[in-house]
Amino acid sequence: MNKILIEVKKLIKNYQNNNSTINVLNNINLEINSGKVIAIVGPSGSGKSTFLHLIALLDQPTEGKIFLMGNLTSDFSENKKNEMIKNNISIIFQSHNLLTDFTALENVAIPLIIRNQNYKQSIKNAEKFLAQVKLSHRLNHFPSDLSGGEQQRVAIARCLAADTKIILADEPTGNLDSKTSNEVFSYFLKLKEKNKTILIATHNRELAKKADYTLSISNGNIKKSYD
Repeated sequence: MNKILIEVKKLIKNYQNNNSTINVLNNINLEINSGKVIAIVGPSGSGKSTFLHLIALLDQPTEGKIFLMGNLTSDFSENKKNEMIKNNISIIFQSHNLLTDFTALENVAIPLIIRNQNYKQSIKNAEKFLAQVKLSHRLNHFPSDLSGGEQQRVAIARCLAADTKIILADEPTGNLDSKTSNEVFSYFLKLKEKNKTILIATHNRELAKKADYTLSISNGNIKKSYD
């Protein structure tokens, strides 16, 4: 059964630039259910990344409220915030954010080790998740040895390992060709089948059409639409 995982009420985000105020998000109200793939679209600088960073608890709103799994985030202590991120939120960036000194296998095992899972079991599970994204032949390769598409698949395998309810992807296919972009997006659709909520900021309109719906950001406002 779907339930509301993310809710924002009267959300406002401003930035100060010298003596002027830049209004990025203006009075946003949204409810986002579990088991959805949602594309966030809009021109560069419209606030797509800002919105994701607010949901990821990497930034704070100027005004308004954010609820994650029914919890008001402004009430979180630093420890509670870190626990929420560790247990419930995964982030995939365009640049993959893999740890360069660790192999693909180690990058995927890290979320499991952080949760105090046995090291050998963490490695075994990481192998399983990398197999799911067809990278069994790349287990011991470092990020610098992998193509952009392979690095992005390692990042997705890391999300599978973390098993979080919320997955936030910021231009995850921005550096990839059309074929690889479609392959990467197919893994997001598989995550949806596991009742995850996936928010993807993208300029790729063709991929956005495959989402359950889009959130279009323009002039500080968000409009929900179904293609």
